Amino acid sequence: MTALEKVAYLRGLCEGMDMDENSREGKLFRAVIDVLTDLAGDLEDTKDSVEDMADCLDELTEELSELEDEFYECVCDSCSDCDECDCCCDDDEDDDDDEDVSFFRVECPGCGFLLTVDEDTLSEGSFECPECGEVVDLRHSHVEEVDFEDDEDE
Repeated sequence: MTALEKVAYLRGLCEGMDMDENSREGKLFRAVIDVLTDLAGDLEDTKDSVEDMADCLDELTEELSELEDEFYECVCDSCSDCDECDCCCDDDEDDDDDEDVSFFRVECPGCGFLLTVDEDTLSEGSFECPECGEVVDLRHSHVEEVDFEDDEDE
């Protein structure tokens, strides 16, 4: 029996008692039943909202799972599921690659702007300064390697 059904039962009991609605007790019972009716209605609305949100959450969880499967798809052809594959999905290998990248600090001869570039840019030999637009020739510029660990200590 729902809360609304229980309140309807109480309303029927009060009406069956032939209670005078104008008496103090009759007014009190009528007011209490009205409040209970409102609360039971609010409770039903809340239950409906929670069920709707649970359904939406289930749908979002399924969609997120599909996106994760697509995004973290295994790159080799030898397995059907990344969770079962040790050949290409090792996160530790990716972390090691990031640590091997070196960065270098270069000063633009035109405006004095300090730039930090990676090894690939350094090997190209020149690039355009984002500040003033002048071409920076790295063969004729002062280049020093950046040690980010020293910068964190300061």
